[in-house]
Amino acid sequence: MTYRWVVRRRPTYSQGTGQSPLSVAVERAEEPGSVLVVRLLGAHPGNWLGLPTVGATPASVALAVRDARERGWQPGTPGGLFHFELPQGSTPVPGTPGPQASDAPGGP
Repeated sequence: MTYRWVVRRRPTYSQGTGQSPLSVAVERAEEPGSVLVVRLLGAHPGNWLGLPTVGATPASVALAVRDARERGWQPGTPGGLFHFELPQGSTPVPGTPGPQASDAPGGP
């Protein structure tokens, strides 16, 4: 299954001030349904305070998709948002099979 994902190019006000972390929106590329909103544990790269940042990568998105599906996200179900926070210390393991994550227009 292929997913498309996007990160806001510019931070929201709360992301810019470091009050909210970087987030990624994910949905199925074919037959979109429920949208997964992943909160990463780090500031948006465009934050205004020079806080430590994180980046969204295809591997981190694939890990989030796999974990969110295990916790109940149903990407084919119409409508709604599924909020998910990638646990601290969650890093993709090279060579681990997982769902494909593809870059959407406007993505990282």
